[in-house]
Amino acid sequence: MRFLRNIFLVTAVVLLGYCGFALADGWIFQRRQSARFDQLLHASVSTAGVPASVAGGMLGRIEVPRLGVSVMVVEGTGAAILRHAAGHIVGTVMPGEIGNVGISAHRDTLFRPLRNIRQQDEITVTTLRGEYRYRVVSTRIVAPDDGAVLDSGSSEVLTLVTCYPFYFVGPAPERFIVRAERVM
Repeated sequence: MRFLRNIFLVTAVVLLGYCGFALADGWIFQRRQSARFDQLLHASVSTAGVPASVAGGMLGRIEVPRLGVSVMVVEGTGAAILRHAAGHIVGTVMPGEIGNVGISAHRDTLFRPLRNIRQQDEITVTTLRGEYRYRVVSTRIVAPDDGAVLDSGSSEVLTLVTCYPFYFVGPAPERFIVRAERVM
């Protein structure tokens, strides 16, 4: 019995250590990329000819002031990217273009505060090309394979995607969608 107790204790310590490492690794990545992005922003005098993303695929920063969210956005949605940042969904337009900008992040880290988002909340996406403001028009829950939420239209739209439910353990069965329209 003592042997089993020790095994469980060691396992618990290792798992807590891994969780702590993952959270610290993400926090460090966010701080470094944010500082790097701020340097690039202040160095850019003109946005003419500025690429949408910079080396390493950094696209910019997404902020939801009311929720205290400030997250760096990187191109792509692979596991390594979403471990550290929000990801711009490949195949969707870039901020400032007509169509649907898709951004995804994990519900248990960077996008957890989205559980408290409301209609009319403001979302800002800052890139080297400029700052784009959006206002939340709706939230909804969909199946994971519902690609229609990323369909483009004739207006500038931002769609945030994360897993749902927020406190579910394991692979979540649904997706939480935040839809926002560009404010000029």
